[in-house]
Amino acid sequence: MEFSQYDTDALLYITNRPPLVFTEGQGMWLTDHTGKRYLDYLQGWAVNCLGHSPQCVQDALTAQAKKLINPSPAFYNEPMVSLASALTANSCFDRVFFANSGAEANESAIKLARKWGQKTPNEKGESRHEIITFDHSFHGRTLATMSASGKPGWDKIFAPQVSGFHKADLNDIATVENLITDRTVAVMLEPVQGEGGVIPASREFMQALRKLTKERKLLLIVDEVQSGMGRTGELFAYQLSGIEPDIMTLGKGIGGGVPLSAMLCKEEVACFEPGDQGGTYNGNPLMTAVGGAVLKALLEPGFLPGVREKGDYLRGELLKLTDRFGLAGERGKGLLRALKLGRAIGPQIVELARDMEPVGLLLNSPRPDLLRFMPALNVSTEEIDQMIAMLAEVLEKVEKQG
Repeated sequence: MEFSQYDTDALLYITNRPPLVFTEGQGMWLTDHTGKRYLDYLQGWAVNCLGHSPQCVQDALTAQAKKLINPSPAFYNEPMVSLASALTANSCFDRVFFANSGAEANESAIKLARKWGQKTPNEKGESRHEIITFDHSFHGRTLATMSASGKPGWDKIFAPQVSGFHKADLNDIATVENLITDRTVAVMLEPVQGEGGVIPASREFMQALRKLTKERKLLLIVDEVQSGMGRTGELFAYQLSGIEPDIMTLGKGIGGGVPLSAMLCKEEVACFEPGDQGGTYNGNPLMTAVGGAVLKALLEPGFLPGVREKGDYLRGELLKLTDRFGLAGERGKGLLRALKLGRAIGPQIVELARDMEPVGLLLNSPRPDLLRFMPALNVSTEEIDQMIAMLAEVLEKVEKQG
């Protein structure tokens, strides 16, 4: 079928999409409407942690759909309870709230922090509601999570913003301390800023931040929507720093491709009252059954060490490209990595790579001078080698074009 035969006009325009329609996916590969295959290093922006259409997700969906899809969040269901128990058993947290997207999970964290701030007023008896976040951060697309984000220009798109968010500089503890007032209730950050350019918070900074927040009786919230669920080589990125946050949010990889997210918290912070938070689909058995299957796969012996090994391998291959083409370097954790290009050629590389023949390569450029790599966590070294060879071919072409 020709692309012109697809009626795409019914879709609301929100982004520039290339003239192709994906019809199938398996592992690291996507196939479009013409039969062309693409090696996919986006994986839905780190959503497909086990690749496209993994067998465990297919099996979980099929089995659960035959039993129960949604009895209403007013009742317990077996997959909801099972996944919540597995998450708390493998983290430092005690309670779980399920939602559908990372933005919803982060919105829940913001609400919980503000509720806690009402219950723990300052010395004047005033509730605390201000949250310190970070420049270049990305927490979602609701009005509150956009306001919490430090993405350039977002303060004007849907102005006025939700008030109460103040931006510090990542890895600079003094900028955090300078923003603390008697209305501050929490500090919220991504352990690795994904949209900001794959910028990790250092172990030293995370430990200093945990010490500061405890001293000032503030909550520490880690947004692990992108960095959680094995992406950094640990099950959760906060574990890289040897700390325990008060609240954590998960999304993307927790559902392995289906809409699922979670907000986890310590028992002493679990202060929601009936009616404070909810959602028609939160904790529905179809999605949480998938989440349980994904978590089980990640916890298989050797899986997370394998992520670390392949992350190191990818890092080494990216550094070889850096040396070969005079690029600016690489950074990241595990299988969330970036190649610093040194000049604004990212969008050009993305387009050339996608249009390669006979096989295309799907890449992401969150900033014009940078490429981000988010492969499936079970990517093979052969698929890394293939991507590197294809990217080298594109870089050679860009060099010739000047």
